[in-house]
Amino acid sequence: MLKLMRGIAGTATLAILFLSQPTAWAALPQVTLREPFPALSVERPISMTEAPDGSGRFFLLEQQGRVLSFGKGGNGADAQEFLNIVDRKPYDSNAEGLLGLAFHPQFRTNGLFYVYYNQQNPRRGVMSEFKVAAGNSNRVDLASERILLQVPLASTSNHGGQVSFGPDGFLYLALGEGSAGNDPQNHGQNSASLLAKMLRLDVNTRAVMGPGANRKELPYGIPVDNPFVSEPEKRGVCKEIWALGLRNVWRFSWDRETGELWAGDVGQDDWEEIDLIVKGGNYGWCVREGAHAFKPGPEGARYIEPVIEYPHRPDQKAAARFPEHTIGLCVTGGYVYRGRQFPALRGVYVYGDFALGTIWGLRYHHGKVIEQGALLAQPKNVVSFAEDRDGELYVLMQDGKIFQLTAP
Repeated sequence: MLKLMRGIAGTATLAILFLSQPTAWAALPQVTLREPFPALSVERPISMTEAPDGSGRFFLLEQQGRVLSFGKGGNGADAQEFLNIVDRKPYDSNAEGLLGLAFHPQFRTNGLFYVYYNQQNPRRGVMSEFKVAAGNSNRVDLASERILLQVPLASTSNHGGQVSFGPDGFLYLALGEGSAGNDPQNHGQNSASLLAKMLRLDVNTRAVMGPGANRKELPYGIPVDNPFVSEPEKRGVCKEIWALGLRNVWRFSWDRETGELWAGDVGQDDWEEIDLIVKGGNYGWCVREGAHAFKPGPEGARYIEPVIEYPHRPDQKAAARFPEHTIGLCVTGGYVYRGRQFPALRGVYVYGDFALGTIWGLRYHHGKVIEQGALLAQPKNVVSFAEDRDGELYVLMQDGKIFQLTAP
């Protein structure tokens, strides 16, 4: 699973780094983990979301190609299979699989949802629309698949793959650089490539693109306020792009009160970062890793700084913009907590590290981090965070355990 985000050292090194973490700061509340679904048995969970249809059902992705549904208020014993594409073998390597799921905002009435998964021969990422079976919202009509996007991939690593609808009703897709490292094709700064980007699509319309005899209808629309929508087609700029220069976003989310788009961007050699994604924003990869030089780039070029970054090794802290931040190896983006069960945590952006298991929090106000620190030190691999319709947060672990974030 770690290659899903970035390869690292062995388990002995992880244990040493985990034990070396300093005590959490007192400015932010401590958290604990409660297991709300003890009867639930899953393998390699990737993400979890509550359906926007008032049914109170959670939907959980397994990397090998299944989606399970179960009631939020139960213990997980009612889990049943919703989608199964295991026979397509999306999970062909450690970093591939069924990686994203998003329900249409009108799912209650139209039954539509969207997934991102990997396929081989040729290696590619696929984003598709599916519909639930007629008369049974607990099963998927596999024959309903409509492929919206296929993206060629050169490597089994750094794919991203999250799909989510924003508050604006458009579908966002995070795609990684798609290489084993170093972005040799410089996708991050290439506006003619979909890779290393945040994309924004309108699934309710169809766009017509291309000149003359090559003109064709796309299976999705381009929102009229996308940042590159007015670029001449002869320049080859991908009008789907919302933001660029992102190495491998692993989990993004919107603050349900402010509408801000938060993302954890996985680093390569030295730095992990948390970003606020804005329209047309350039976050620097592969000219920069975090706030630090990585490859030569245009002189005088300006990039959006990370909200926060943290290093891989203790000896790098002196060069860090946030030297108080404890170390980690592979960021997992989270959510701004807006639930009611844990008032002291309200307004805190919660994020974690896949490799070391540390869960951190930060408060952000008027463009600045005003508080930051570790909320919990624990050894499990943090694959993903999840948010229910009430704003409560959950943590998905690589070993298949699902926890809710609660007060001690």
